[in-house]
Amino acid sequence: MASGKTEELILNMGPQHPSMHGVFRMVVHLEGEVVTKIIPKVGYLHRGIEKLAESRTYQQFIPYTDRLDYLASPHNNLAYVQTVEKLMQLEIPERAEYLRVIYAELARIASHLVFIASAALDIAGWTAWGYAFRDRERILDLFEMTAGSRLTVNIMRIGGVSSEPPAEFWPALKSFLDDLPEMLEEYYGIYLGNEIAMGRMKNIGILSKELAENLCMTGPVIRASGVDYDVRKAEPYGIYDRFDFDVPVLYGCDSYDRNMIRLEEIKESAKIIRQAIRDIPEGPVMAKVPKLIKPPAGEAYHRVENPKGELGFYIVSDGTPKPYRVRIRTGTFINLQSLNEIAVGTKIQDVVAIFATLDAVLGEVDK
Repeated sequence: MASGKTEELILNMGPQHPSMHGVFRMVVHLEGEVVTKIIPKVGYLHRGIEKLAESRTYQQFIPYTDRLDYLASPHNNLAYVQTVEKLMQLEIPERAEYLRVIYAELARIASHLVFIASAALDIAGWTAWGYAFRDRERILDLFEMTAGSRLTVNIMRIGGVSSEPPAEFWPALKSFLDDLPEMLEEYYGIYLGNEIAMGRMKNIGILSKELAENLCMTGPVIRASGVDYDVRKAEPYGIYDRFDFDVPVLYGCDSYDRNMIRLEEIKESAKIIRQAIRDIPEGPVMAKVPKLIKPPAGEAYHRVENPKGELGFYIVSDGTPKPYRVRIRTGTFINLQSLNEIAVGTKIQDVVAIFATLDAVLGEVDK
């Protein structure tokens, strides 16, 4: 005679799983379809990037940073080179500063477009996935014009940027910005305004403001939980204090708001880029730096607002051409702490949507 009790099921999701956004694995404990516990398992993409940095010269390590959050390479470049420049107390040409902002905000838009596409796809929104990836191609075209690459975009240099953009870059950039509002309307109409998407994500995966703050979470995830925190405003780096932009904050604390916050941030990034195009001065794009860089002995920590959260580099210099120690604080590694807290009590199908809204890139998580 059946007892009527449900036996606990332990399910492995990943590391080879299309919705794991890389080689992430979670051990999911279930009572029927209800999640009782999640144990995240990371490290499948660990490459020892911090130790690699200590065996390369300061310039040689720049391309390795592309492989952290490989959907927003310019931000990784920027965080690293600005940390070295902080050690050297190096002044950057004005034009280079503006170009850095343009590239960084383009990378933020591109990263958020991948997020929108992937989050839609994870709840079976095939059409919305195609729209966002279609539009991201135009940003990758802009990167290809300037850096010669489309994904691991290596464009920042210690002292400035690699080169002056070609003449065709500027009209292509303005055309993209002009078309962007219509693109965002399409994403809302086909995905975020869709009643099925709303039903799958509203009031699902609640991340309270208190929990987000206690776990030291950052980026769009914490701003969707009512926390007004953005490194560009809290501790402006480069020339971000010259731009007029808002920090979008939403208060639903759920999977739906973690989608909507990216849509709002894309609008603000476009606003910043337009101001940079308007104000960019003429001049060189590189400072005068020695061929072999040897920062004075000392240490520096610098952080930027990566599309996934706060990205920080800590570098210790011993005065030689190679850093003595390098440590990297990555946003999604910290943000993944919340997975068990916000997914318990939801259904197994909700876990996929919740994980998608944390926007994890495993190159950054594992390093």
